[in-house]
Amino acid sequence: MSKRTRVTRVTRRTFAAAVTATPALLAQQITPAAVPPPQQRRDQTPPPDPFDAPLEFTRKDAAPKVEPFAMTQVRLLPGSTFHDAQEWNRGFMSRLSADRLLYNFRVNAGLPAPSEGFPGGGSSNWERPNDGTRATELRGHFTGHFLSASANLWASTGDKAAKAKGDEMVAELAKCQQKLGGGYLSAFPMSLFDRLDRLAGNPAASSRVPGIPVEETLPWAPFYTIHKIMAGLFDMYQYAGNRQALAVVTGMAGWADQWSASKTEEHMQQILNTEYGGIAETLYNLAAATNNDKWAAVGDRFTKKRFVNPLALRRDQLTGLHVNTHVPQVIAAARRYEISADPRFHDVADFFYWTVSTGRSYVTGGTSNGESWQMPPRRLAAELQRSVSTAECCCSYNMLKLTRHLYSWSPDPHYFDYFERTLLNERIGTIHPKTGWTQYYLSLTPGAWKTFCNEDKSFWCCTGSGVEEYSKLNDSIYWHDEQGLYVNLFISSELNWTEKGLKVRQETGFPREQTTALAITSEKPQTMALRLRVPIWAAGSTVKLNGKPLDAGAEPGGYLTIHRAWKTGDRVEMTLPMRLSAEPMPDDATTQAFLYGPLVLAGDLGNEGLTDEMIFGTNSPAISRPRPNAAAAAATPPRPQRPTAPAIEVPTFHAAAADPAAWIKPGDTAMTFHTTGQQKDVTLVPINTLFEKRYSVYWKVS
Repeated sequence: MSKRTRVTRVTRRTFAAAVTATPALLAQQITPAAVPPPQQRRDQTPPPDPFDAPLEFTRKDAAPKVEPFAMTQVRLLPGSTFHDAQEWNRGFMSRLSADRLLYNFRVNAGLPAPSEGFPGGGSSNWERPNDGTRATELRGHFTGHFLSASANLWASTGDKAAKAKGDEMVAELAKCQQKLGGGYLSAFPMSLFDRLDRLAGNPAASSRVPGIPVEETLPWAPFYTIHKIMAGLFDMYQYAGNRQALAVVTGMAGWADQWSASKTEEHMQQILNTEYGGIAETLYNLAAATNNDKWAAVGDRFTKKRFVNPLALRRDQLTGLHVNTHVPQVIAAARRYEISADPRFHDVADFFYWTVSTGRSYVTGGTSNGESWQMPPRRLAAELQRSVSTAECCCSYNMLKLTRHLYSWSPDPHYFDYFERTLLNERIGTIHPKTGWTQYYLSLTPGAWKTFCNEDKSFWCCTGSGVEEYSKLNDSIYWHDEQGLYVNLFISSELNWTEKGLKVRQETGFPREQTTALAITSEKPQTMALRLRVPIWAAGSTVKLNGKPLDAGAEPGGYLTIHRAWKTGDRVEMTLPMRLSAEPMPDDATTQAFLYGPLVLAGDLGNEGLTDEMIFGTNSPAISRPRPNAAAAAATPPRPQRPTAPAIEVPTFHAAAADPAAWIKPGDTAMTFHTTGQQKDVTLVPINTLFEKRYSVYWKVS
């Protein structure tokens, strides 16, 4: 090794109040009791809540410690699962016409609509036009997701057709906005907002109660839908350079300002009890992009204080909340911190991430049950019993977005241990090969099966977050700071660091292969640090530089840093040893899941009773969402439902030893395992490779 080459080991820094300690325990939760309670004053008078006073915005950017490379600088290489998922998704997107995606907007604006939109599918089709029955009140949301995905696809692949379709849609949406007047743009009439204004705070106006006239029920999430449209337009500006999209989204922000400014704070807080998504995030992004603090002040009106106050005090009061309503609100809080340096918003995002990722997440990294958190933290075995509808995919999509924010503030590799596990199991495992169709929930109920949307009669929230997810799988592999480069994910890809005239090509078959290699090409020698994440599960990892082993070990859960003058021809090779591990539920040690490295293993239970109609279409695991009262329970908006299949026996296991490798043995093909010595043995494979089969992830183990 050259004397100029410095190799250092960086252990995982303390994360929040505690860190996990063993490779098998990434998702095994840290008790919230480990977080010290806020101190009270000596007179025992509780201090005011952090967000009691009216919010005032002052621009003061909190500089990031690290930043991701732009998607335009990173390309996925063919041959990997990630590249395949990108292409399956690109195919699905290419089959959806702009005219059909614009239909509801044109009808709402009174403009000619040359297509039929997306009729059919019943109440499970969230883009169904008004066909004489009650049209879905979320129509238009998927068009916003599609714009974001189109912008991502252009940035991540250079797909000119995707950009052209996105540009066409922006131009047509601008015409709809002009026709509607006043900056308002939606696929449904403004009367939904009139109902929201009039009925917010009225407990008798629960949304969609049977027998109550629609005019007397709360609308289903109009600001949620507006947020998706605004976010799509902003992404078309940010990632695809469409200036018209900036003008349209600014007009929408102006309308949101006018609408919300007329409400008292008390009434606005009542309005925020109806699902409204992360609209504040887009308003904060707009403020930063235009250097106009006005939009941040508008965003502040969408801060739900009864939600953020406990989080700022490091208290988990999430039980009973609808998960994907609130994760986007935390992303907005993270963005607010980044443009104001207000520590209250930092604490909201930091504690929320910590308590969800360590106390409310299943082995796959997914969170939620029936779209909500139904039990206290670390009661996941009990949570699993509440319904079959675990781990809504939107929630994982948004948790990964939040993770990126927190990692940029503090580049702790712990964040990417969580990110990697969620990406590999909860995201890559929920897109169907070839079709590009995606899931609503990843059910972890023993005997479950994967269920997917269809081509044009579903368009659930998770269909929308799906097209976004798989259009930007290159956005978190490589990060940088002033000292050099971070490699956080092992994905076959190429980085073009144009500012330095340096390229890094990562060659890997991970996770099927337990190695990765980085090949350097540089216009001139570049002195910098190369930081390789050593995953928490990769004990015994080794690194070679130009064929020679480094004389420093690589500690799991940290970074191995190589500092030298890099030149063309340099090559770094790293082993990623994977081994079996067991992960028990925190509240029931006899309920266990098994992993191979970061991969969650699922037992193949065959396909008895399954039909195509049960796997594709408008079906998905049935929902069981708790409601505060009977009227609200009847008000649950229609979610996709899953028909029942014949009951099957799910085996139980007897562990021959604490180490699962003693009784779970490798199969004949890579990443395939078989139990041994059981009353009924099972084949185990990564859950992200198993489709159209019934399976179990959690098992009873004695």
